[in-house]
Amino acid sequence: MRLLTQPGDGVNPLVNAINAATSTVDIAIFRFDRKEVERAMINAVNRGVLVRALIACTNRGGEKRLRELEARLLQAGVTVARTADDLVRYHAKYLIVDRRELFLLAFNITYLDIEQSRSFGLITTNKRAVEEASQLFDMDMKRQPYVPALDWLVVSPANARRELDGFIKDAKKELYIYDPCVSDPAMIRVLDERSKNGVEVRILGHLARRSEALQVCKLHDMRLHTRMILRDRTHGFVGSQSLRTVELDRRREVGMIFDDAALIASLAKTFLDDWKIAETAKLNDKTEATPARKMAKKVAKAVVKDLPSVKPLIETAIQEMGESVEFALNPEELEDSVKDAIKHAVRDAVQDAVLPEPQQPAK
Repeated sequence: MRLLTQPGDGVNPLVNAINAATSTVDIAIFRFDRKEVERAMINAVNRGVLVRALIACTNRGGEKRLRELEARLLQAGVTVARTADDLVRYHAKYLIVDRRELFLLAFNITYLDIEQSRSFGLITTNKRAVEEASQLFDMDMKRQPYVPALDWLVVSPANARRELDGFIKDAKKELYIYDPCVSDPAMIRVLDERSKNGVEVRILGHLARRSEALQVCKLHDMRLHTRMILRDRTHGFVGSQSLRTVELDRRREVGMIFDDAALIASLAKTFLDDWKIAETAKLNDKTEATPARKMAKKVAKAVVKDLPSVKPLIETAIQEMGESVEFALNPEELEDSVKDAIKHAVRDAVQDAVLPEPQQPAK
């Protein structure tokens, strides 16, 4: 098993795998704007490889781009299916090459997720994992019910709540968690219970309910787009589902539980490095939470809230750039990045204007 760490490993492992395919490529897509991956899929079709794309029926604000992607792939000879609408969302992201190698991703195949976000992916040639993922892909392609056969391939809503609940309850010493939104009441109760029994629980991300037992920090200066749990540094989980009710019970999500020592050591190092930075930033925020800084944050939030949509401008710019860019930008995600940048710029500008100049030492 191998680990993909984003940002860092980039998109090349996916492109290289598709370029090496000799018989089949199966890919589940929720968001997608990487032209090099699209070209690799089309080149594979031209080599005689059967390429199948399972594309989400919807995502927040991106249906138009999904339908445009469908049309391009169909024209190029890719076999395309759209997910059913029986679940709230089909959010899983994975790639299967030649029915022998599985890329299970916590990130979308987008510039924002791969280049600017903390996320992970798993690459495995484990026969049982590949066969089970292929079965899931086939069932979702045909819009037929999926029945899980492995307890360590975690699929929402089929077995995710049961498996992740058991995974957390088995913790004896520590739980390290990346999660954008831990909000499921039952899962929070389990985390609280583990903490009260001496397990150190650290969460990088967001906890929806205040808890004195759980340690929580916001990932600093980086977008968080992964779901990961390390248990006692002996077992790990990486996937697309948060500990959030809708992602456990009403959406298609896929993750994996594993015990690969090298991968777990690498994930632990990354987590602890991120934790140290986040904890320092949190401490600085507390010590420097002067009225001026609080006001700066409030003003920045208000400015961004009232900011008109810049998506039309972004879409116009993308059309003008055309094929001269190496990737297809996602207007919805880029708008989020623009607003985030504006918020930080406004906050810094207000702080600079209000805070007193540092005193110069006397000569």
